[in-house]
Amino acid sequence: MKTRNYHIIFILLLFVGFSCFGCARQDNSNSAPGTVTEVQEESDDVLDMLLSDDLFDDDFTSDRGYHDPWEPLNRVVFEFNDTLYYWVLNPLNKAYTAALPWDLRYSIGNFVNNIAAPVRLVNNLLQWKIADAGVVLSRFLINSTLGVYGFGDPALMEFGLEPKPEDFGQTLGVWGVGEGIYLCLPVLGPLTVRGTAGFAADAFAHPMVYFIDSLWVSGEYYALSRVNLLSLNPDVYEELKKYSLDPYVSMRQAYLDYRRTLTNDNVLLQRSDNRL
Repeated sequence: MKTRNYHIIFILLLFVGFSCFGCARQDNSNSAPGTVTEVQEESDDVLDMLLSDDLFDDDFTSDRGYHDPWEPLNRVVFEFNDTLYYWVLNPLNKAYTAALPWDLRYSIGNFVNNIAAPVRLVNNLLQWKIADAGVVLSRFLINSTLGVYGFGDPALMEFGLEPKPEDFGQTLGVWGVGEGIYLCLPVLGPLTVRGTAGFAADAFAHPMVYFIDSLWVSGEYYALSRVNLLSLNPDVYEELKKYSLDPYVSMRQAYLDYRRTLTNDNVLLQRSDNRL
């Protein structure tokens, strides 16, 4: 029982702690944080918003570049995550970085990426990127063998096969599904409704779901992979706050711009292929 309780606490701390780093990557408004009353009023409309057909309408983003009707609530989550970042994740990241050399952390990152190859393979196929799907499969086979279970990346270093990252959120965008409202979640960080659906689908397609039947072990694997990723990209959150008048706004726009660039590039590529 004590071991199980330890697992639960460990997962929650890492998950919620990492969320502030995830939430710290987006932009575009000068509105001030909402009051508690405003947050409650926004929450009263949650069900109506979710059931509305307009939720997935990209026309919402045409005027301001984003659709953030839950901004007061999102800001509360952002502030909560910000506190947890400095109290939990940042000290944990420093200890993790001090304990493991950069080369080992980089190899762990390669291993994590290699395990997730089936997710990229499925989404490349769903976007009808047959050649890229072949590259993903080739990279997986090469790195799993010559790369010693994926800890190395000879597919890139020796064969010049570059990664072809695709996720189901991008796939939905290519299929014409609108991004929906912007969200800052206490565990997953910055997302849209479309991104949330995509995250759930990618999680279901991940091999860890099928090879490890323990929710706690899977959770610890996910949390540690996030910490390892952060250790390879240090000071991102601090730099965003240092140069931003409103970190929440900067986080929002950076995330939306990044995701839209990925999706729009895929849409343009698909249209180009259809003309051939």
